[in-house]
Amino acid sequence: MKGRTGAGRLVYPYARGAMQIRELTIDDYDRLIGVWKEAGLPYRPSGRDRRDRVAQEMADSRSAFLAAEEDGSILGVVIATHDGRKGWVNRLAVVPHARRLGIAASLVAAAEERLAAQGLRIIACLIETENDASLSLFATLGYTRWDDIVYHAKRLDPDV
Repeated sequence: MKGRTGAGRLVYPYARGAMQIRELTIDDYDRLIGVWKEAGLPYRPSGRDRRDRVAQEMADSRSAFLAAEEDGSILGVVIATHDGRKGWVNRLAVVPHARRLGIAASLVAAAEERLAAQGLRIIACLIETENDASLSLFATLGYTRWDDIVYHAKRLDPDV
């Protein structure tokens, strides 16, 4: 069961106690990047992950950068975005020492809540085929795998 604190932060129970899920600000940039690095997510410091680009995304009402925090430490992060038709769960990462405690599931739930509150009724994610942990997690959370969809991307700059 989750609840709200006086500061409006969501509190989720998990295997070690209680943590808060809060929205990140650009002041958290270094901590966000630190979680991505520690979790092994690819990081593009010259492209889409530059501080000014992240600040621009954070200012967009279609994006929410969320963090799971306990005792001042950020244990995991996720980005919830949408294009007006479909919501997306992006860049889910949990630091290695805090994995398998329900933090990722709590972050996904918070992202889903944020997207649903904006009227989105389809929420999707893209997962690399070799990422067994994420494939398993999202299947457990009720996401359907669509093997008949092929993802195409065109990168206008190698750093994005």
